[in-house]
Amino acid sequence: MSSDDLRPGWTFLTNHAQVLLCLHDDPEIRLRDVADRVGITERAAQRILAELVEEGYVKATKVGRRNRYTVDRDHAMRHSAQFGYAIGALLAALGPTRASRERSG
Repeated sequence: MSSDDLRPGWTFLTNHAQVLLCLHDDPEIRLRDVADRVGITERAAQRILAELVEEGYVKATKVGRRNRYTVDRDHAMRHSAQFGYAIGALLAALGPTRASRERSG
């Protein structure tokens, strides 16, 4: 039995949330690496990023040949069940970012 056989058919977080977490965790990550981490195609990662940027959750800034991503932690969550919560609450609930772990360790 492979590890893929042990993976559930569903997850607690959408691909949009997974992409957002990747960008928050590593602001200079390549979309190819986001796609690999999330388990989606690079094209799907590009589409999700475009939607997150369009809605104001993420800002992409060109730095040389790369992009740097900034997540707006104060942006409200979209679902009515999370009314009153900002995206920062989700990020905080899921723990420290890789960058903050590296600074403290």
